[in-house]
Amino acid sequence: MARAATTSDAFNAIAEPRRREILAYLAVRERPVGDIVAALKVEQPSVSKHLRVLRNVGLVHMRCQGRQKLYRTNAEAIRPLHEWTGTFERYWQNQLQRIKERAEHKTKALQVSNAKEES
Repeated sequence: MARAATTSDAFNAIAEPRRREILAYLAVRERPVGDIVAALKVEQPSVSKHLRVLRNVGLVHMRCQGRQKLYRTNAEAIRPLHEWTGTFERYWQNQLQRIKERAEHKTKALQVSNAKEES
């Protein structure tokens, strides 16, 4: 089955690690392209391409200030991604809690066993 175009879906757009890096960098504040290029050590054409994809799916906004283009994240568009990944966060927290409880139970059983052997 053909994969959906990265420009049509936010989930496909963030499948690219470099785009996730750009989103994380923009999460702090609005930034010009030059700052993104310098911070991520990526060529300007590549950054511009990734920003275009992120803009097309609505994950970032762009505004012009003179000759400079400033980019910022679109929190409303990112919310569904966050909510979806939250499902897995709850799952893994539950799994880790179960592992912790099993380890504590085994540790306690081992301590009881060792105490019996010593007496």
